[in-house]
Formats: sequence, C-alpha cells, structure tokens
Amino acid sequence: MGSSDPAAAAAERTGAWVRLANHPELILAVLAVFWGIALNRGFLDFAAQASGLDGWALFRFVGGLGVSVVALHWLILLAVMYRWTWRVLLAVLLSAAASSAWFIDQYGIHIDPAMIRNVLRTDPAEARELLSFGLLFQIVFYAGVPAFLFWRIPRAQRSILHAVLTRVGFIGIGLLLLLAALLTIMQPLSSFMRNHREARYLINPASAVWSLVAALRGDVAQAVTVIRPIGLDASLGPRAVERKRPLRIVLVVGETVRGANWGLNGYARDTTPELRAREVINFSRVSSCGTNTEVSLPCMFAPVGRRQYDELTIRTSESLLHVLNRAGYSVLWRDNQSGCKGVCRDLPYEQVTDRGEGGRCQAGRCPDEMLFEGLESILDSSSPNGLLVLHMLGNHGPSYGRRYPSDRAVFVPDCRSDELSKCTQQSIVNAYDNAILHTDRLLAGLIDQMRARSDREDAVVIYLSDHGESLGERGLFLHGVPWAIAPVEQTWVPWVFWFSSGAAERIGVDLTCLAERARQPAQHDHLFHTLLSIADVRTALYDPEWDLIAACRTMTR
Repeated sequence: MGSSDPAAAAAERTGAWVRLANHPELILAVLAVFWGIALNRGFLDFAAQASGLDGWALFRFVGGLGVSVVALHWLILLAVMYRWTWRVLLAVLLSAAASSAWFIDQYGIHIDPAMIRNVLRTDPAEARELLSFGLLFQIVFYAGVPAFLFWRIPRAQRSILHAVLTRVGFIGIGLLLLLAALLTIMQPLSSFMRNHREARYLINPASAVWSLVAALRGDVAQAVTVIRPIGLDASLGPRAVERKRPLRIVLVVGETVRGANWGLNGYARDTTPELRAREVINFSRVSSCGTNTEVSLPCMFAPVGRRQYDELTIRTSESLLHVLNRAGYSVLWRDNQSGCKGVCRDLPYEQVTDRGEGGRCQAGRCPDEMLFEGLESILDSSSPNGLLVLHMLGNHGPSYGRRYPSDRAVFVPDCRSDELSKCTQQSIVNAYDNAILHTDRLLAGLIDQMRARSDREDAVVIYLSDHGESLGERGLFLHGVPWAIAPVEQTWVPWVFWFSSGAAERIGVDLTCLAERARQPAQHDHLFHTLLSIADVRTALYDPEWDLIAACRTMTR
C-alpha cells in the first residue's frame, strides 16, 4: 500500500526516478523502440512492398526487420550515450530522427551521404522553403516531447566500474537480439538487400548518423588535399587564333528542370514555345551526372564524370572553367542559386542580390530575371573571347509557384504553397510547368540579345539542366534519390544549343548534322569535351568520342 504521508509519497516517487536513472540502458531501449515504431514507417513500408511476400511470411519479415531496427538503434545509443553526452546527443538525435522521418515520408528521399552534404551546404533561403508547420509539428511531437520526458530523468548514481560492466552486458544483449532477429529473416532479407541496397538509407536515424560521418570524412579528405590543376597544356587552336571576331559562349545552367516536362522533348504541353520559335537544337535524350546540385555541378564540368565517377577526384581538381581560362578565355560565373560548388574556385564570381531600393528579392530568393540583367555591360567589358555561366534558380522546389510572376501563370490552378502535401498533384505539375515556361521566356530573351550583337561577335548559347525532379510519381517528390536507383524523372534533363549567324561557320559545325545527332542519347559527360571543341581549346584532356559536334565537323579540328 502507498503511504498517506505526502512527504513519504514524494520520496517514493523520487526513489523511483533514481532507480530508473540507475538503469539508463533500459531508458535507451525505450527510445530505440519509440524510433522503430514511430519513425521508421518509410523503411518498413518500402520493405513490405519490395519484398514480394504476403501472409505470414510478410508478417514475419516485417516483424523481424522491426526488431532489427530497434536492436540496431539500441546498440548505437548504448555506444554513444553517457552521462556527459546524454542531454546534447539526445536533443540532436531526436531532432535528426524526427526531421528525417518527415522528409522520408513526405518526399520519399533517401538519407545518403550526398543528401547530407546537400543539407550541410543548403543556404538559408533554400532551408526556409523546406520549413513548414507539418515539419514543425513533427519535430515538437517526436523530438520535443520525448526530450522533455527524458531530460526529467536524473543522472545515474553508480560507480564507473558498475556503469562499464552494466553497459557491456547490455551491449551483449543488444547484439544477441539483433543477431536473433536477423537469423529469423535471413533468406528474404538477403534477397531484399541484394536487390534494394538503397533501402539502408531509409533506416532512421541510423542512416543520418552513418551518412553524416561519411560526408564529413569526405569533406575532411577534400580539405586536406591540394587542388589538382588540369589542362596545363591548354592553348587556343588555329581557328580561335585566326578568328576575326570574338566568340561569346553563354552557358545557362538550369536548376531542377526535368526532360519529361520539356516541350521540345515531346511533352503534351508546349512549355517551350519561345525556344521552338528560335530554332534551337534540342538534345532530347540527355541523362544527368547526379540527382542533386551538389553532385551534378562539379561532375558535369569534369573531364570524366558519371562514366568513371570518382567524387574525391572531381572535387579536388580544377574544372572546365579553369582550362578555358588558362587557354585565354575570360570566365565569369553569375549565380542565382547556392553557389558553383567549387567549379569556379578562384575565378570571377558574382552573386545576384538586390541593388538599391525597391528590391525584388524576397526571403533571400531573387527572381531569375535579375540574372539576365546588365549582360550588355558585362559582355562589353570582358576580353574578346569569353565564357559567361548563368546559374539559374529555375524550378527549384518545393516552391515552384514562386519561380514565375503570378500574373504569368498559364496552367491553373497552380500550387502556391511551399508544403506540397497541401496541393493536388495536378496543381503541383501546373506550377512546375509554369516555371518552365518562365525559363523559356528568359532563354528566348537571351538568344535575342545575343543575336542583336551578331554584327560584331559570334555567339553560342547553351542551356543544360543539372538534374530532374519527381512530382509525385511512385510517391516521390523533389530529387536526391541515389543515382543508381533514381527514377528517370530525376536523371532526364533538357539540353539546348543556339548558334548565331556565322558562329557555326567559324566554329566549323554542320547544324543539320548536329540536329540529327541530337536525336541520339547524350549525357553530362559530353559537356567538357564539347565546350573545348566549340572554344577551339587544344589540350590532351580532350576526347573526341565525348564531343557532341565532332562527327559534324565541316573542317578538321
């Protein structure tokens, strides 16, 4: 019977707290169970659907996976949670688990090292667009409430020897539990993991912890590595030397524009009417090097990209821009996004920002129109041969409705919310297509501007998107799925060329032939060698097999 004395009752409750605190391993077990049940729905649902099992076999498989997830997280907690790290790590891990579960469940993303690196390099404006009341509620309910309850538990009062022996004993129990759970489902699990290795990036928050360590390890390796120069032999070829008029190359790097919704690729909606009217050469079957900007941008400017992908080599080497600059081209990177990701390191760089009063940028985001303003003075002040890179905000999600003027919406109703779950899939697609229409207008204006300068210089305009986007297909939204298993919506991108009158003749390319070549597959790997060819820069790095115009030469290179 309980004591009727209030003081005694309070002492009894305090004693219960102390007894509980003296068994923190059991508290950590409760937390692991909480994570396994509440925050791994995405992983367990994916496993259930991908396993091909049903009935009792499916129940046993999913149950075994659930126990394995709990045991795995219990072991992680037992390895890192001590009285000195308890409160800080608890807050960090709870927040990471809650937010990871939100993005996995809402958008179908995978928490791999590339995604973590994206998160670490996300600018404030991009981060704000991903914030929502749903995410806030998730963090409060699944992180704030548990943190409040766990923080109320006092520190354990036991000797170091006792604590060490107890912890070692519970780690042994955790290992036995994990082994037993895995053994019961070993046959279907081995088949599942062999066919769906990417599923490990859905285990929450273990995937976030592992991917963070992997990303930081890679960043440290990159930081201590000296940037390797490339193309030290780069020089202008005879066509460039003998050219009587300068050559201007404007490369527009699109953001999150997918080939499936690109009008010139045969999309049911004509989202590119302005470009169609300007008779551009459209490559309709182009695959990207990555599914996020952090991977694609460095990769597409490297001599060898996806076909022999080596992230550390790419990130610790100079890029195509350095080779062109070394040969004598002026280079400027103008950005309306999150930077050049090291591609333009130590080269002229300009970030689009508000100028003067009445600024048009909101919440750190500027309209892409500003990226194209003032180009005349930039082109006039640069050296005769030059490369200008314009990095667009484009179709960056989830705020597609912010990427174009509201009065220019053609496809309605269009989703105007940053939280896609509040919109129908059709309204999301409408907003996305409106954003492509806006890009089409801006590119057409750029072509007209360069055409107007064709009496004094030759010009080539190139548009190439960095990666695609999922708009609800197979339950996926946004981008960032590991490239090896990414859906085509995230890897199929548009690529367009425009040559001014005289440019093709002086460069030495048959545009009819190039239009035929545009019907064949291409990929980001072609950019490096094709631009070297257009610029007539000679270097041992050049590989004609990866030059899109090599087979359409009207004269030898």
